Amino acid sequence: MNPGNGKNQSALLLRGGTVIDGTGAQRFVADVRIEGERIVAVGTNLAEEGTHVLDATGKIVAPGFIDVHTHDDQVVLSAPQMLPKISQGVTTVVIGNCGISLAPLVHSNVPPPLNLLGGPDKYVYPTMAAYVTAVDAARPAVNVAALVGHSTLRIATMDDPYRPATPAEQTRMCELLREGMAAGATGFSSGVFYPTGAAADIDELALFAGITGDAGGVYTTHIRQEMDKVLDSLDEAFDTARRGKVPVVISHHKCAGPRNWGRTVETLAHIDAARTQQPIALDMYPYIAGSTVLRKEAVDGIIDIMVTWSTPHPETAGRMLAAIAAEWGCSQQEACERLQPGGACYFQMREDDVQRVLQYPATMIGSDGLPHDQHPHPRLWGTFPRVLGHYSRDLGLFSLETAVHKMSGLSARQFRLEDRGDIRVGAFADITVFDPMAIKDAATFERPKAQALGVDCVLVNGAIAYRAGAVAPVRNGRFLRRPRN
Repeated sequence: MNPGNGKNQSALLLRGGTVIDGTGAQRFVADVRIEGERIVAVGTNLAEEGTHVLDATGKIVAPGFIDVHTHDDQVVLSAPQMLPKISQGVTTVVIGNCGISLAPLVHSNVPPPLNLLGGPDKYVYPTMAAYVTAVDAARPAVNVAALVGHSTLRIATMDDPYRPATPAEQTRMCELLREGMAAGATGFSSGVFYPTGAAADIDELALFAGITGDAGGVYTTHIRQEMDKVLDSLDEAFDTARRGKVPVVISHHKCAGPRNWGRTVETLAHIDAARTQQPIALDMYPYIAGSTVLRKEAVDGIIDIMVTWSTPHPETAGRMLAAIAAEWGCSQQEACERLQPGGACYFQMREDDVQRVLQYPATMIGSDGLPHDQHPHPRLWGTFPRVLGHYSRDLGLFSLETAVHKMSGLSARQFRLEDRGDIRVGAFADITVFDPMAIKDAATFERPKAQALGVDCVLVNGAIAYRAGAVAPVRNGRFLRRPRN
């Protein structure tokens, strides 16, 4: 992509690219003119005068990708260049998933899974408003939309988050959630899979879902169980959302463990039926392994488990738990205990299930990457190019138009990100330009921090944010406040 020689550089013109507009509609060749933060024209043979011209011939011009499932709460502050995401074409991250958000909480020694956000000393934001101020000051390379986490609320208000909350504690949680929504949070997330949220019953969850629904937000949930009881757990999520009168997103939908492989046929049919009664969407990452904290109950001696970090044994990061146990002369469960606290990748899914959920019309793309892991899951660096390259282009699982829609327009509508997620006049100029033949994830489980290939240029709010493999020196992301009802 070569710049033109316009005398006035106040506007940008993407010349001659193939536009995939994010709606799912067929691609078309057009120029895209940007003035300030927004797209002002889309058409053929737009005038070059007064613009900085970027030649996009042979490239796809798409909306910037929206990573709807992240744990980037802290990294947007500590490493605001956001290279793992901007290099994939991601222009907006949704933080605070799985019930885990950095705010509202001041705490010096958080329990798992809150330690996934970078350590116990990071929880210094008593309100969402305080966190928003920190994001605005950091001005990350990408936009940030925030969810308020259920486990965070419980730890902020309870002396013991592993028990049911009292009415007084629930009242205080409601106050914090209302403050978060008033500060502009996009919604509320739960992770009743985790011990910090597991003691909450559906009445508690529905209480918070109702506050979220009243504010016009969205409810996302890491359901209680993704294995044998996946249908019961889905029903709990659906019932919670119905009672709260709020749209629900099922986080990283999967059927985990060998006994449940193939059951996505059943779960997707179940979701289909429920969608006739209420708004439901899904997100997922395109890999057969998940990643979270080390959990003894997940060590079954059947699935492969790779350690991603360990405080007492950092030298084990990137190694398989079975090999560590053999070296130590102990069981895998004992090795898991000795590695605590730590994290791991769990190879608990099957490829046909992954493809089936990816194809589902209501599925959005979310990386669920863990940026603070010593040896992270490759989804942190590779999710979006993997969908575009491996699954769309190479396997032909769906068209490139569908792939782009799943990571832009569909996501923007679900999370109420106004004027984002599509290429049209009036929309914010969050744009990704990529080579459809070269786009490819390079990150692997062995080498997880490899930068993706094929992304030529990324614009965030009208400014070049990434080009020629490097982050631009001036960052232009911002906190995206939920629109008022």
